[in-house]
Amino acid sequence: MREVFQQELREVQERLIEIASLVATSIENATTAFNESNVGLAETVIADDDKIDAAALELDELAINILARQQPVARDLRIVVSALRISASLERMGDMAEHIAQLARYRFPDKVVPKSLRGTFSKLGTLDVEIARKLVELLRTEDVRLAEEIRNDDDRIDALHLSVFDKVLGETWKGAAVDTVDATLASRYHERFADHAVSIAKKVQYLATGEWAAAE
Repeated sequence: MREVFQQELREVQERLIEIASLVATSIENATTAFNESNVGLAETVIADDDKIDAAALELDELAINILARQQPVARDLRIVVSALRISASLERMGDMAEHIAQLARYRFPDKVVPKSLRGTFSKLGTLDVEIARKLVELLRTEDVRLAEEIRNDDDRIDALHLSVFDKVLGETWKGAAVDTVDATLASRYHERFADHAVSIAKKVQYLATGEWAAAE
């Protein structure tokens, strides 16, 4: 029975990695669609979000089944409970990618934001993709150095997010009302994507070290 239980725990980890990989692909396609006004990629992201939702639901059902049958304790219990929480965060990251893609689809064939902000959003997208890839590797290896890198990348995203607000609220902003709304929404989606990744990184770090990362 113990061997079966350990196999189930490995399956939980493998499924988390699979979902994180789907999310990484989704945010890469979403940010490309956003920055290049690629409606085909945007439609792909929107359609594929159902796959992320379904995979997260299946993982949740597996974890709940393990809790009911195996009644794990100590570290094993923390692994299963953390998997449920990580699954929820990954699902939300998929939603953020979908929202970014929806903006690209709504504004096609135009680009979502004015030229003055495109460089900022290109940087936001690049950082989100890097974070997503690091998250996959973190879930695979539990290398806590990656958790710290994700937190540092999130700080950079937060700074860019604030710069978007400074821009659209500044006296020199020439964008229309729709441009202001699109820019603030898009920036928020990028920022929230990274926030969920940080939340996951902290949980993985706790599982690996037994210590919570200090709040900043």
